[in-house]
Amino acid sequence: MKWSFVIWLVTQGLVVAAQEKPAIPLNEQQLEMQAEREEGMTEDDSQWQQLEYLQKHPLDLNTATEIDLENLRLLTDLQISNFLLYRNLLGPLLHVNELQAVPAWDVGTIKRLLPYVTISDQKSIIEKLGERLRHGEQTLLLRVAKTVNTSSDALKATDSYLGSAVAVMTRYKYKYKNLLQLGMTGDKDAGEQFFKGTQKNGFDFYSFHLFARNLGRIQSLALGDFTVELGQGLIQWQGMAFKKSADVLGIKRQGAPLQPYNSAGEYNFHRGVGVTLQKNQMQFTAFGSIRKLNTNLVSDSFLNSLEYISSIITTGYHRTLAELNDRNNVQCLTTGAALKLANNKSHVGINAVQYHLSKPLQPGVAVYDQFAINGQYWSNYSFDYSYTFHNMHVYGEVAVDKLLNRAMIHGLLASLDPKVDLAIVYRNIGPRYQSLFSNAFTENSLPVNEKGCYAGLSIRPVVGWKLDVYMDVFRFPWLKYQVNAPSGGHEYLVQLAYTPSKYVEIYTRFRQETKSMNEVDPLPGISPVVPVTRLNWRTHISYRLNKTVELRSRVETVWVTRNKKQPETGFLFYTDVHVKPAFKPFFFSARAQYVETDSYNSRLYAFENTVLYNFSIPPLFDKVFRYIVNVNYRLTNRSAMQPPKKISCLFSFSVAQSLFPSTKEEAAMKSGTEAYNRFDTKLQVILTRR
Repeated sequence: MKWSFVIWLVTQGLVVAAQEKPAIPLNEQQLEMQAEREEGMTEDDSQWQQLEYLQKHPLDLNTATEIDLENLRLLTDLQISNFLLYRNLLGPLLHVNELQAVPAWDVGTIKRLLPYVTISDQKSIIEKLGERLRHGEQTLLLRVAKTVNTSSDALKATDSYLGSAVAVMTRYKYKYKNLLQLGMTGDKDAGEQFFKGTQKNGFDFYSFHLFARNLGRIQSLALGDFTVELGQGLIQWQGMAFKKSADVLGIKRQGAPLQPYNSAGEYNFHRGVGVTLQKNQMQFTAFGSIRKLNTNLVSDSFLNSLEYISSIITTGYHRTLAELNDRNNVQCLTTGAALKLANNKSHVGINAVQYHLSKPLQPGVAVYDQFAINGQYWSNYSFDYSYTFHNMHVYGEVAVDKLLNRAMIHGLLASLDPKVDLAIVYRNIGPRYQSLFSNAFTENSLPVNEKGCYAGLSIRPVVGWKLDVYMDVFRFPWLKYQVNAPSGGHEYLVQLAYTPSKYVEIYTRFRQETKSMNEVDPLPGISPVVPVTRLNWRTHISYRLNKTVELRSRVETVWVTRNKKQPETGFLFYTDVHVKPAFKPFFFSARAQYVETDSYNSRLYAFENTVLYNFSIPPLFDKVFRYIVNVNYRLTNRSAMQPPKKISCLFSFSVAQSLFPSTKEEAAMKSGTEAYNRFDTKLQVILTRR
């Protein structure tokens, strides 16, 4: 019966037939919108590493667990739940095209998933520790980067740096399937010293980790550096997590509680030990961490010069004497635990995190900061849940902090029709609620001082067309940075995508966001709060000439209006060419980009590919012409008739330059000189031994 059904699917034109493996499809729109909201990105490339590894070692869908599927970050919980139920009822999959029969799985989702999964009839076995240590893949990465900026502001800043302008990162990683991973990362930022001065041991930042899975009752074991992801991020979420974007269904936080950490970011991780135990439907996680934080310390003369923390520094830069003075000056002891009961359709869990700082935190004098964490001890507790009923999935988290201030997030994912999906999120986070290392689905960068409701709809009316729409209405009950009164706002996005064939993809997008900000040039006294509206329209085209060459172009405009005054405008245009010959050792890409805006307020963002595991999303403003060239060459070529070699070497080179098209005198008069005459280079070598 099942065989005849699968044969029927295969004969329907092979809709999701396997294709040439593409580059890692990080959601560029999500990253661009994240950079715009937070004016910067964290150095977390763990998902990119995971997907690149799975291209070479695909996940077997016939043995994949719920955690394996969640860690892909490509599926919603409703899709995962439906897949597991389908597999339990009908047995192992016989062909990849059978995925089309899983409820809530559309062709677009399957195509994104195909490069990282496989279908196998082999029985799962438990590998012994010796096999894990002998038969894994070893990777050594060395990256050298340098930025040359001839603007006067940049030259003045670099004069005070103690080290060279070269940035260096090295990373060694050993990985056996998804069962064992260990490695070390060393990172030196531009301007930091290297094997001299205050950094006689070489790199400014070192990271070590050992991570094992499926050791009997031990589902996960983390030693060294790791991240913790609990619930919906109200009390703890240290991995990358996106917020609002054109992927209107990507609203839920999902993943295993413990994850290995081997990125170059110097703040958002724990250092110690963590373990997850599994027995039947019960899962228990516990972790402990002792590490140093970078902070601004202030002496209180009224309390016998007692030092307290005025702020925690998250940048990781130690280039000047002032930055070195703030380096690793406070110890943070973190402990936590999570208990989860789960079956194929639902789960409930309780979570707790506690912190002890060697010096007390003390809020600033600003009125908006009066509810910030105060003291040496802090704690957060939460309850989270999820339930799947037919084609509907509900989930949420309710949290309190040490002072019993409350926060909550509740969400719904529903497949209303094979062509229509719905997402809803309600959040209510009190102005007094505070947490560390958290990241929830909110308008604010941190889950604090916010009430809001988000609704998104994804419609696929006919083959090749897709309409994504969302609207978010939010309010901030208390004051914020640069907002001197309780305020609110709204945001909506409409994106229409057309994919007539596998060679062409076009989308056009309109987005509006209205929020309140302090008036820029107020009268004497308190700055009044005025509405600021940002309108954005983008059209993007990708055209694949053949299996070797792909062209991409984008046109984008922005209008920013403050208090109904004359709007500031911005314009961006770029065109890309990507050349990747089949069975050839090289890959080449280039971009020519022009930007012109009235000021920094009307800046624009565009994702830029550089070397593997690395990207850039700089703010682009004023008048800039920017070109980017990337070259990747695999020294150990492999043809279709040759077996894979034991050792391979990937050489990557990236160069990007921003040029001000007018005279140097005109450029010097501009305010945003960071964008001018900037030259970025990256050189990277990756050695892989299988």
